[in-house]
Amino acid sequence: MRSRQSILEIFSTFLCFEDDLATRWIVDGRLRRSIQGCLERSSENAVSPRFWALYWYQIWQTESLSNSRSPRVKISANHLAAYLQEVCYWSAQKLAADLAKKQLISDFFQIAIIKLDRVMKGFNVDRGIEMKSYASLAFTNAIKDTLRQRQEVEICTDWALLHKVSQKRSIESLQQLGLNPETISIYILAWQCFKTIYAPTNGQGLRKLDKPDLPTLNAIADLFNSERGTIINAPTHCDGETIFQWLTSFGAAVRSFLYPTLVSASQPKSASDDTEFLDDFEITFQASLLTQTIDREDEIDRDNQRSDLQKILLRALVKFNVESQRLLQMYYGQGLTQKEIASQLETKQYTVSRRLTNVREALLTALCTWSQSTLHKTLDANVMSDMSITIEEWLKVHYSHPDLPVEH
Repeated sequence: MRSRQSILEIFSTFLCFEDDLATRWIVDGRLRRSIQGCLERSSENAVSPRFWALYWYQIWQTESLSNSRSPRVKISANHLAAYLQEVCYWSAQKLAADLAKKQLISDFFQIAIIKLDRVMKGFNVDRGIEMKSYASLAFTNAIKDTLRQRQEVEICTDWALLHKVSQKRSIESLQQLGLNPETISIYILAWQCFKTIYAPTNGQGLRKLDKPDLPTLNAIADLFNSERGTIINAPTHCDGETIFQWLTSFGAAVRSFLYPTLVSASQPKSASDDTEFLDDFEITFQASLLTQTIDREDEIDRDNQRSDLQKILLRALVKFNVESQRLLQMYYGQGLTQKEIASQLETKQYTVSRRLTNVREALLTALCTWSQSTLHKTLDANVMSDMSITIEEWLKVHYSHPDLPVEH
């Protein structure tokens, strides 16, 4: 595996595995443009990978706490995922080499990297630990936890899994099947009745729990029938055979959820087929589908920024006193000139001009503060000029629609 050298590459590329070997780095176009823009705006001293890792971590941490749906959460997490690719690979490679049983490095890598969110939540910059050092340990623990869970799943029968699984994971396993909430409620009630009625007998280990016999299934069905009034659109009556079918499907869903099958994109589709899943991807993928996805995400980002901008300006607007509100309404809503406003208010024209300027400056200050803290923009003369134009256009639109809601 070739090590990455440049900041641009470290924060925008991802490992590609072929036959369980990390063979090359694949570029994510959107991340590349993102880090390129950061580098162009940064000072000459901000060139170390560690600096940018902490930079994106702080953005991820701030945005995650304030707004989990912010697009900045996704892009910062993706930059960190790119940054930690080597760490994740070496954690997977070392663990695979230490185990007696042959394990695929690519499988371990996949198990670990999907736990990135948990790694970031556990990392604390104040402890003085390097992010890569912490991530190495966290990735290793994530793989080990998954292996222990898999071992437990492999040993247990489906009936034992139904006894051991929590309600949270039970519901998640059913949701993974795409079942609607009403059907899930029926399955959960049947599962709860199963746990109440059927338990290991003396000398019978829980892990090897056999399927319940017909009298036990009928007893579970009787309990279900007595409790079904708590479920909307529950079946009018069920018997032991129906309970058996439900619980069999439920157990398979839990096993699939706890122990998902990892499929390599480079493995053959079937024993009689020498083609691979990768063959289904067109060569033009990065130039077409990826471009469309990037454009769509950019459009969503712009829509979110426009929405945020309007909220900021509205919040600043409602803080103005009655006189300033009336002045803005006369100037932008009624389209009066400064001279006409001065005549109606029985004041001087330069007083009207000064008050309008003060209001615009207050709105510009609010917008600049938001832009610096949220978008991390450098506010040069061109940016300030663009913001002033944006405010002017927004005021015209806002006061031309007097029924628009105003936030308090």
